Amino acid sequence: MIIRKIRLQRGWSQEQLAELSGLSVRTIQRIERGQSAGLESLKSLAAVFEVQVTDLQQELDMSTTSKLTLEEQQAIEYIRDLKGFYSHLTSFAIVITCLLIFNLYFTPSYLWVLWVILGWGVGIISHAISVFELFNFFGDDWEKKQIEKRLGRKL
Repeated sequence: MIIRKIRLQRGWSQEQLAELSGLSVRTIQRIERGQSAGLESLKSLAAVFEVQVTDLQQELDMSTTSKLTLEEQQAIEYIRDLKGFYSHLTSFAIVITCLLIFNLYFTPSYLWVLWVILGWGVGIISHAISVFELFNFFGDDWEKKQIEKRLGRKL
């Protein structure tokens, strides 16, 4: 997480960091998700960030969530959810466009693509409701109540 935080503070994308450090984008993603990094990877990142390797090692060894405030953690989680939703929406638009063209070219008398739009559209709407918390049935209050119920005491 500290690598992600430094990268974001500098306004770099994962692709830019990968290019600057000589690492693959996949390696950057893996390290930012909290998986262990090799010494050579840490050396490359330390050189790019202009910090000591030991600083990055200590940060990775320690609980990285304690280095981020609750507000930062929530913002990162929300942005991940938002990114997932927009990826889902983009996939929907591309696939539906292709299927619509295919449908109109081969079987214009029957618009079977409407069934796909209806089915996948329900998934898109459900995903939007979850990300944008339009109806928050299972929010923090619900989780807290369930935990207290399970423990048999107040938190």
